[in-house]
Amino acid sequence: MSLYLNDNLSALDYVRKEYLRELQLERLRKIVQHAYSNVLHFRNRMDERNLQPKDVQTLSDLGKLPFMVKTDLRDTYPFGLFAVPMSQVVRLHASSGTTGKPIVVGYTQKDLEVWNEVMKRALASSGLTHEDVIQVAYGYGLFTGGLGAHYGAEALGATVVPTSGGNTQRQIMLMRDFGTTAVCCTPSYFCYMIEQAAESGIDMRELPIRVGVFGAEPWTNEMRKRIESSAGIKAYDIYGLSEIIGPGVAVECSCQQGMHVFEDHFYPEIIDPDTGEVLPDGEFGELVLTTLSKYAMPMIRYRTRDLTRIISEPCKCGRTLRRIDRISSRSDDMFIIRGVNVFPSQIETALLSVEGTTANYNIILSTEHGLDCIEVDVEVTEELFSDKVRSMESLRQHLTAAVEGLIGLRIKLKLVAPNTIQRSEGKARRVIDRREH
Repeated sequence: MSLYLNDNLSALDYVRKEYLRELQLERLRKIVQHAYSNVLHFRNRMDERNLQPKDVQTLSDLGKLPFMVKTDLRDTYPFGLFAVPMSQVVRLHASSGTTGKPIVVGYTQKDLEVWNEVMKRALASSGLTHEDVIQVAYGYGLFTGGLGAHYGAEALGATVVPTSGGNTQRQIMLMRDFGTTAVCCTPSYFCYMIEQAAESGIDMRELPIRVGVFGAEPWTNEMRKRIESSAGIKAYDIYGLSEIIGPGVAVECSCQQGMHVFEDHFYPEIIDPDTGEVLPDGEFGELVLTTLSKYAMPMIRYRTRDLTRIISEPCKCGRTLRRIDRISSRSDDMFIIRGVNVFPSQIETALLSVEGTTANYNIILSTEHGLDCIEVDVEVTEELFSDKVRSMESLRQHLTAAVEGLIGLRIKLKLVAPNTIQRSEGKARRVIDRREH
């Protein structure tokens, strides 16, 4: 016990961690047995490795089990990974993929209760209570964002305004008229709301809204700073994915120093994305998640492709749940230009570090004379656009230097007029790939 106390872990925290480990192991063994007994795809993967559920004796044994990947869901479309009969499935959701068939996920009634609970916790972690008016501007329907946030807010006892996505001017009107104090949506859509409000002569900083809970797409700390200063709110990052449960896997607390993972329901690992080797806490790699309490479609060691690290040091907020670092990039978002790995988040960080632009940009990949090239189109602010040509050229040079300095490649950067880059009312599409393949 003294070892843990010397490491700034109180006796009570030690007991909590030990209880959590026991609970995780109990749930892990149960869910592995459930998946092995009811999901042929998983059982075949286990049998190939001569593994059985009884081989899971400790939490570290999880590393022996096979990974699951997104193609597993597509290959077994629509219900091949379900572990319960359809008579027990009370809701279906599906991914918002743009090509091929969607990824389908199912929930039992108890699965929905788990989802409501973790979303309730997530919203509470963001400082929200039953006294708040929460406007849910994620899309409803097959996308998990809208209904996930909706039922979590109801479980919290808050007043819910289910606007869904789109109809932005009406969103702003209701935000003002209903006294909305919190908004749940994608960060790119909230940036669009701020723009539209300004065009109508409304300053977001004068509205009652004080909290934004943003997710469903990668975003940077620079984007957070823009949002918080423009709207006068605290902007919190929430993480989830349809394959696991939807939003509510992890969320930031008031410290905004990483997202606490609800480890009693979702067990996190970090692996080397190339070798699959499990990495220790603190090292960056690919996030792998295992659902410990989702029975309609258990996901064992699901490779998210999201790049992050686990932060095990105590958080100043007092929560003992481990955190994951901000996810601003995915391994499958990366593109390679002349042998250099580039992430869109790197370009966003550079662009938003220079004053004079909006948060709207496109990255256009093309091929010229057999070489891959990058063009970045970024909108300038109204004030700068109406300024002298000399100021525009100075800004272009500053932005070009910022991006090239960060990614180590020559780029073509174009300043475009305000409101010329298409806005998104859901997930933003930043990269346009026109390369010859």
